[in-house]
Amino acid sequence: MSIAESLLPEFDQEMTVTRKHLERTPAAHADWKPHAKSMTLGGLAVHIAEVPSWITSTLARTELDLNPPGGPAYVSPKFQSVPALLALFDDHVKRGRAAIVAASDKDFMVPWSLKSGGTVFFTMPRIAVIRSFVMNHMIHHRGQFTVYLRLKDVAVPSSYGPTADETM
Repeated sequence: MSIAESLLPEFDQEMTVTRKHLERTPAAHADWKPHAKSMTLGGLAVHIAEVPSWITSTLARTELDLNPPGGPAYVSPKFQSVPALLALFDDHVKRGRAAIVAASDKDFMVPWSLKSGGTVFFTMPRIAVIRSFVMNHMIHHRGQFTVYLRLKDVAVPSSYGPTADETM
């Protein structure tokens, strides 16, 4: 079994679960945040929707500099609406899945680096980047998002088992 074949079931499951969460984004509260140091609810939702796009860039390049010397820093799009959020997510999932399918085991083993201002934060094989920096990162923020939903009294969907609002 190839790396891609072993990764796809997890990818598909996590994307399905994540979409269920994003569908419940309360657009009227997009600018709300639970603490001054927190992201806004809409900003967090957009961040989660963007994460699958990192798979495509990880498999296409060997590094990402979020603030390249002499170049513009990365800026996330702003929350516009739930339909726009879901379209963004769906597009990134489709492209990320296609990139996984197209990648060879050798492609997954190529070292990849995350940088900011030319400073390297980490270098790992692409498969480790996809599992940790992409998938686990998205799951972490999805968990954070469930707290936002709960604080805004939105029913929290199940992820790996029942919630107080949903029994699978």
